[in-house]
Amino acid sequence: MTRRRGLIATGIATVLLMLAMLPAEGRMQDNGPGMIPFELTGGQDRANEILAEWGEEGQDAAREQLWIDYAYLLVYGTFLTLAALATRDLARRRGWRRLASIGRFAIYFGALCAGFDALENTCLLLTLEGSGAAFPLLATIFAAFKFAFLAAAIAYIAAGLAARAAFSSRVRPSS
Repeated sequence: MTRRRGLIATGIATVLLMLAMLPAEGRMQDNGPGMIPFELTGGQDRANEILAEWGEEGQDAAREQLWIDYAYLLVYGTFLTLAALATRDLARRRGWRRLASIGRFAIYFGALCAGFDALENTCLLLTLEGSGAAFPLLATIFAAFKFAFLAAAIAYIAAGLAARAAFSSRVRPSS
């Protein structure tokens, strides 16, 4: 499979899995906050408040969304990695040294993001099962790392797209 086909396949799968999670998100929000506030509770007290607001229906929806999210994080992590690799390689071919240099690190951001997301999901599932007071805090820490690497990956890819657009729009002299 080529990188281009991989980007297309993982891009489509990312959208489809995001859509698959929407009904569960809606059921959570019908009973209280959605998943992101649960990810960022910071501790057991706020997690308990959210669990109480959700009730059994909202908690079941949260479990459903978290299990789907394991597949989602695999595909979006792969998509971001492939997109960062493409950005780095384009920067190398075009001689954009700074962007290529940053790419040495940026190619790992998608995988790191997905890895922290998996750890976060595990902690949230354990929180839903009442397995320990440390899990909501750990979930929040892992979520913070996930969002930081997600923002960095998107920024890198966006910088590459912007550079490509800027340099492609310049008129080249005829030979």
